[in-house]
Amino acid sequence: MDRQVGKILVTGATGLVGSRLLPRLVEDGYDCFALVRGKEVPAGVTVIEGDLFDPATLQEAVKDAKAIIHLAAVFRSPDTDLIWKSNMEGTRNLINAVKTIAPDVRFIFASTSHVYDKNNPHPGREDDALNPQHAYPASKVAAEKELRESGLNWSVLRFPFVYGDGDGHLEELPKHVVAAKFHPAMRMSTIHHRDIYTAIIMALQGIIDGRVVNITDEAPTTLYELLQLVGENMTASAEPLANPWYLHADASLARSLGFQPSVRTVYQAAQENLI
Repeated sequence: MDRQVGKILVTGATGLVGSRLLPRLVEDGYDCFALVRGKEVPAGVTVIEGDLFDPATLQEAVKDAKAIIHLAAVFRSPDTDLIWKSNMEGTRNLINAVKTIAPDVRFIFASTSHVYDKNNPHPGREDDALNPQHAYPASKVAAEKELRESGLNWSVLRFPFVYGDGDGHLEELPKHVVAAKFHPAMRMSTIHHRDIYTAIIMALQGIIDGRVVNITDEAPTTLYELLQLVGENMTASAEPLANPWYLHADASLARSLGFQPSVRTVYQAAQENLI
């Protein structure tokens, strides 16, 4: 794709990922449009007022698009109906608009490595049977299926724990770890915002067309260490670790396609003040 020519529509532009991805795309010369409802977007981005639940606005939004980066989602909410409506129905509405108005578009969908079975016998792989435990990953699985069966040119990027660029996500981790009573030795795959951009560029170039791909850095890190990095002490334990591969994603496919994270570990991010 010529980065100087071609409309890229981004949903979820003001969210954790979108607000950090868009400035990088603009800086690199991509022509970015953001589907928003009365919110400000980064400089250099064209606003398209619209709503995933309003099909009429979606048809106007996708008109002339060469690529769509679908980031919009509801994650942590006690309202499971809202999660399903946003993540599944919203995606379906967008897919239908694309099929009608811009069927040749490249549709890039952000999903999650939370889709893998908690009892997996190895790090989660793209061809594993899926058994998501909660509404968010379950709705993402349903949306992935909708996209794969759409007949469009699609790619699915499954991201693990996202952090960096001052997003505060890592700083919020301790409260969730404590609430879930996780074992301190549990290792979790991570990805920095800078390398979400790396993966998105690969997808825009067509390298990931027709694939579901895990995107992670090079070093799944224990929760004990992650909490230490943000100044929190986690209760130590030498008890056996159940579900040792939970939240750990296998990135072999991404590596085989040429993905190389520039922020290889969370420790590198800390050393270079990228957290």
